[in-house]
Amino acid sequence: MPQAVRFGQYGGTDVLQVVEVSRPVPGRGQVLVEVKAAGINPGEAKIRSGALAALWPTTFPSGEGSDLAGVVAEAGEDAGEFTVGDEVIGFTDNRASHAEFVLVEAENLVPPPGTCPLGGGRRPVRGGRDRLCGGTGGSGGPG
Repeated sequence: MPQAVRFGQYGGTDVLQVVEVSRPVPGRGQVLVEVKAAGINPGEAKIRSGALAALWPTTFPSGEGSDLAGVVAEAGEDAGEFTVGDEVIGFTDNRASHAEFVLVEAENLVPPPGTCPLGGGRRPVRGGRDRLCGGTGGSGGPG
């Protein structure tokens, strides 16, 4: 079963748990993304802590995170241009990006910039040179 980060009460990082969840099924206009990277914004940490409960109350159990990068695992009907295997970046409005699989509205996704694949490595750039991409030991500049 896929895993996701959830919390059942307000608090610090100590309330976060990794739990097994059902694999989501995309509906109309949705894309199921296999997450490769996810971020957290300071505001999301404040939501988890309860500091913003008056503005954005949480229904428990809740997930965390909105920003993500990943690969399309499945596309629902009317999911636009996205097909299985496409790399995407975007966000979810459901506080759910800290998971192995996330449902995302297709309108909230775009292809990543053409300079680097999500997994790092090398990608050709203008002039026939390669660019060394993040985490592989280089500076990330033209090589």
